[in-house]
Amino acid sequence: MIRADDPFDTYLLRVLCTLIAEQSVSRTAIRLNQSQPAISAALKRLREIFGDPLLNREKNVMVPTERAVQLARSAQAALVALDKLLVDEEAFDPATTEQNFTVAMPDYLAPTFFAHVVKAFRASAPRARLVTQALGPQYDYEQALAEGTVDIVIGNWPSPPEHLHLSVLLEDEVVCVLADDNPLAKAGKMTAEAYLQAPHIVPMPYSRGQRGVVETGLGTLRLHRDRKVSCPYFSLAPNLIPGTDLILTTARHFANYYAASLPLAIVGSPISFPFMRFYQLWHPSRHRSASHVWLRGLLTDASEELRRLRDMPRQA
Repeated sequence: MIRADDPFDTYLLRVLCTLIAEQSVSRTAIRLNQSQPAISAALKRLREIFGDPLLNREKNVMVPTERAVQLARSAQAALVALDKLLVDEEAFDPATTEQNFTVAMPDYLAPTFFAHVVKAFRASAPRARLVTQALGPQYDYEQALAEGTVDIVIGNWPSPPEHLHLSVLLEDEVVCVLADDNPLAKAGKMTAEAYLQAPHIVPMPYSRGQRGVVETGLGTLRLHRDRKVSCPYFSLAPNLIPGTDLILTTARHFANYYAASLPLAIVGSPISFPFMRFYQLWHPSRHRSASHVWLRGLLTDASEELRRLRDMPRQA
C-alpha cells in the first residue's frame, strides 16, 4: 500500500517492485490501492528512467526483462533500508514489555494461524498481554484503529480503506466445500449452473459497508446463489456441511484445514472469482512504533502456516 506520509519519494520504487512481483498492472493497482491508469503512468515513467521496457507481453502474460529483475532486487533492498531509518528507536524489548496488544479479526482464517501467533507471542513477550477482538457488522474498526483501542485489523475485503497501511498475509484461491458423499463432489467437477442452483451455506457478514470477495464477484457478474443456510461464524460452517447438500464457498487454506478432519470434499469453483487477499491493516500513527513493527512481524511470520495449508495436496 502507498503511504501518504512517506517522507521519501519512494512511490516509483514501490510500483517497480510490485509490478515485477505481480507481473500485472491490474494486480499491482489492487495491491497498492491505486488506479490502473496511475500504475500504467508509473510504468511509463519507469521505462523512461531506466531506458528499458521492464515488462514485455508474451502470450497474454507480462514477462519482466532481466534488467527489471535486477532493478527490483536493488529497489527492494533500498526500500527495506529506508523503512528501517523511519522506525522509531524507542526503548522496546519484547522480552520485558508489559504492553497490551489488540488484534481485531474474524474467524475466517484457519485456527492454526493464530495458534502460531500465540505461541510466538508467549515465547517472545512473556510479560505482555494479547487481546483478540471479534469483528462484526456493528463494530467500527476504522474508528478503533484511529483511537488506538485496536493495534491491527485482519481483513480480506476487496477494497480496504486507502488511508490505512496494509501488508498482505496471504493470497488464496476460492474453492467450494461439499460433503464427500454429495453427488457434485463425486463428479469431481461442477458447472456454473449446478453451482448457482445448489443450496449454499453462507456465514454472516463481519463488517458493515463491505462485501466479501464471493458476493462482490457474483454481484459483478449479476449472478445470485441460493442462500439456504446462514450461520454466525465461518468456523462453524464446515461442521454443518456433512450429510447435507450444502456448498460453502471459501478460501483454499480454510477448506484444506477442515477437510483434513471432516468428511468433506473440495471442488474448484466454476465461477471465476478473484483471489482472496488476506491482509493486516494499521493506522498511520502507529506505523513507525517499534512495538507495532514487532507485532506486525509476528503476524507476517505466522502467515507462513496459511501458505502451508493452502499448498497441501489438492483434491479436485
